[in-house]
Amino acid sequence: MWQQQLIQLGARQRGFHLISDEIESALASMTKLSIGLLHLQLQHTSASLTLNENADPTVRQDFESWFNHAVSEDTRYFRHTYEGADDMPAHIKSSLLGTSLMLPIRNGRLALGTWQGIYLGEHRDHGGSRKVLLTLQGE
Repeated sequence: MWQQQLIQLGARQRGFHLISDEIESALASMTKLSIGLLHLQLQHTSASLTLNENADPTVRQDFESWFNHAVSEDTRYFRHTYEGADDMPAHIKSSLLGTSLMLPIRNGRLALGTWQGIYLGEHRDHGGSRKVLLTLQGE
């Protein structure tokens, strides 16, 4: 069985944000599967998805600090700055982390580890709302 749903995430400030609850809520509205896979595709090129620590918010703060250090906005050779200094760095961060995740489903729920959560990496100062396409397959 295949199912698909597009959800819209509200605008968030720049940084890394737990969106596990929003994904779980969307999953709950789909037909319950005993076993399967959920593919998440973020439909943007200046934000990202990743799976990491869900308990300590300092992990998300450290992610933001590291990525801002690794991909600096003041890089003089960037030419793609049409939408501001954060434009090209946001695209690079999105490519480094990726825009999709494949997650296991068990008994109708995400089968994540104890300390795992889904992050939205918002890499723009004013990124706006974001769309995530959920594709569920299984039985």
